[in-house]
Amino acid sequence: MMKSVFTLLAGAAMAGASVLPAAAQSGTITVYTSQPSEQMDAVVRAFNEDYPEIEVEVFRSGTTEVMNKLMAEFEAGNPQADIVLIADATAATQLKNDDRLLAYEDAPVDSLPAEVVDPDMTFFGTKLITTGIIYNTDLVEEAPTSWKDLADAGVASKLIMPSPLYSGAAVIHVGTMVQQPEFGWDYYETLAENGAVAGRGNGSVVEAVARGEKAYGIIIEYMAMNAKNQGSPVEFVFPEEGVSAITQPVAILKTTDNEEAAKAFVDWQLSQVAQQQSVEQGYFPIFEGVEPPAGYPEVSSLRILPTDAGQILQSDEENKKEFAELFGG
Repeated sequence: MMKSVFTLLAGAAMAGASVLPAAAQSGTITVYTSQPSEQMDAVVRAFNEDYPEIEVEVFRSGTTEVMNKLMAEFEAGNPQADIVLIADATAATQLKNDDRLLAYEDAPVDSLPAEVVDPDMTFFGTKLITTGIIYNTDLVEEAPTSWKDLADAGVASKLIMPSPLYSGAAVIHVGTMVQQPEFGWDYYETLAENGAVAGRGNGSVVEAVARGEKAYGIIIEYMAMNAKNQGSPVEFVFPEEGVSAITQPVAILKTTDNEEAAKAFVDWQLSQVAQQQSVEQGYFPIFEGVEPPAGYPEVSSLRILPTDAGQILQSDEENKKEFAELFGG
């Protein structure tokens, strides 16, 4: 599915959506998200320019912790979130399969490729995020070009990666890599044997590499590129074999007590305004005609590793257990 998503993104003709006029939406909504806090602050400010009567409260953590919090609240019969804006479609699919999501059949999806829209209109991709390699330019003389380069003993001992026990992007990346015949779990076993370590989320990776605590990292591209643009001695590599990818879907929980305000938030997330803001924050666009951030390749040039999202969902717990046995949890 993921491969076809970005084939379509590279070539489909799509018109930009616009924010719907603010109607009588008001009150408070709570968004559970994996998007970094400073970015979400900017998202809320921009949203409130169009919907000033809606107060947005935010809980932010890694996708896995967001999901764990949601599951505990469901178990207690007291879910607090109205909206989820999380890293990957696998987590959104899990919520859908558990009958937790509200179908929003009138969502403004005309500008989205069909592959990032749930067929039952319960969740919608908002951006494109890929995972590749970061390295510290003060510590590395020869840049890696391949995932295989990281398995070398002299490299792996200086490598840090995010954990799928915390990061939704890592769930997708690990799940994607173990599906590749040339990698599989043998690849991760080699990384572990040669000294690679796992942090928590992608933030722990960029901090370790930027500070020089580690020379190499596996990370989502925008964190590496933003760090570089802010002066950190880092570069980002799109490995020659390809990258894994996520689309950060947005969805409304069935248990929302402010459906109209929640729909307004989804409308805004699927708008041209939000798409342009996401590019300014360092994300690849998913609307055609929107230029990627400076220094990024064109979407059409990306090689996306093929992924069976259903298999990732089915193997999620097993993959996390295997990863934890290799790298700790």
